[in-house]
Amino acid sequence: MKYEFSARAHTLHSSPLLSIRTETRRGTLISLAEELPAEELFPLSLLAETASTVISADAGALQYGDPEGYGPLREWLTGDWLKAKGVAVAAGGVLLTTGSQQAIDLLSRVYIDPGDRVLVENPTSPGILQALRMQGAVIIPVRGDRDGLLPEHLRTQIRQHRPKMLFATPSFTNPSGILWSLARRKEVLELCTTHNVLIVEDDSYGDLHFQRYTEHPSVKYPSLYALENVSEGGHVLYIGSFSKTVAPALRTGWAAGSRELIGMMAAAKQMADWQSSSLNQRLLHHLLDVTAFDLREHIALLNREYNTRLKLMAELLKRPAWKSSSYCLPAGGMFLWVTLPEGLDAMALLKASLAKGVAFLPGPLCSVSGGSGHIRLNFSHPGRDELLLGMNLMSEAVTEFTARS
Repeated sequence: MKYEFSARAHTLHSSPLLSIRTETRRGTLISLAEELPAEELFPLSLLAETASTVISADAGALQYGDPEGYGPLREWLTGDWLKAKGVAVAAGGVLLTTGSQQAIDLLSRVYIDPGDRVLVENPTSPGILQALRMQGAVIIPVRGDRDGLLPEHLRTQIRQHRPKMLFATPSFTNPSGILWSLARRKEVLELCTTHNVLIVEDDSYGDLHFQRYTEHPSVKYPSLYALENVSEGGHVLYIGSFSKTVAPALRTGWAAGSRELIGMMAAAKQMADWQSSSLNQRLLHHLLDVTAFDLREHIALLNREYNTRLKLMAELLKRPAWKSSSYCLPAGGMFLWVTLPEGLDAMALLKASLAKGVAFLPGPLCSVSGGSGHIRLNFSHPGRDELLLGMNLMSEAVTEFTARS
């Protein structure tokens, strides 16, 4: 049979990232490509105890639940955790999702029509680009520097394209690792508010801030949602996830915003999957609210270890093979965004690196257009020995590629 897929379905064509994931799952690659936390730091014993307790205590844990998510977990989230970040959420203003990616997908479904203009940071998350392309959006890149999006370029793009939405990750942008300054956050928020542009703020990496945890990083770098401080009719939808701080397989993220936005996303969610896993949400709530697990202490542990791995990667990039490359060391997140030596193409280097057994994410997958002179390296998932071996193999590939050029 000849299948006649929709025109937009062709945006799902296989990409290098899909083949990388397949090979990694087979255990044949060292992957520096994915958005994965360190498995050895998962709270395994507490999760095992929690699973046993939750399942044996109430058969309702295995039943259908509310489309908006498990009520006690929503209360925990909107209580002390988000309030400590300066985020106040109105009743009915939060939706639990299957990771932050589903929050992006649901909003795109209910808010974007084919041909609508949407602004993004450039480079940006591959998942955001895929979701927008699937909805037929016209994606408009906005330039930035080390302080965040450039207000003048943002103003120009808004006036020229009249966009409906801006997707942004002010705290450790994927893939560049940029942490927007407070001044830049205020300028971007003011521009979007003035021109009635909805901001979708992804804070999935915001807790991975490599400073001592004497105070929460949001004290110095408040979210755009907190800066606007409007829960009804506001211009910011605030999304996040427990995937980067607890465990990805729990598949629990959230979206917080006005009840009108959240209500429409919840309606779309009922069509998509009715609800995210009620069992997973109960497990997570029990872990966070009942056991001895302290999420802030756990995040501090992650930050210490990830900072060590980032410094190791930076040291390995001082080797001769990388002498003409450049990067800015991020203060948090999961990625290092590297500008390759002149003449070195990211896709060609990926092919050479895969042959040696190591993978990374090529820049074009993170870019609206171009990006061939950049690569994204993940430092959070590989252990220190694996990181060392992977970077050694990449250095060999760079050296051989350069010698042939």
